[in-house]
Amino acid sequence: MQNLSGINVSEPPTGPGCVECTAEGGWWFHLRRCAECGHIGCCDSSPNQHATAHEAATGHPVIRSYEPGEDWFWDYRTSSVFEGPALAPPLSHPLNQSVPGPAGRVPRNWQSKLH
Repeated sequence: MQNLSGINVSEPPTGPGCVECTAEGGWWFHLRRCAECGHIGCCDSSPNQHATAHEAATGHPVIRSYEPGEDWFWDYRTSSVFEGPALAPPLSHPLNQSVPGPAGRVPRNWQSKLH
């Protein structure tokens, strides 16, 4: 059984997209949700890697995919994927949100900017 420290099942997500990319006018490839505080950040393939930056800044050790149809968790402490508990909804960004996103801010050459 996975250690559930770092998971708050009642904390809702902070919104439909990466908090920092939205504030900076940037874009993301995929989204990750902090399982402790609900912060939405962009994945490590995204140009700015805000989900991992959030973990480094806060010490919140667990993220969950925020992509439709994905329910995996990642534990930074053990560098492992695991199945976790149900979190407060919504469990993903809106289905009509583009990937990468958000629509209108993704450069034409976005693939060349991925990590």
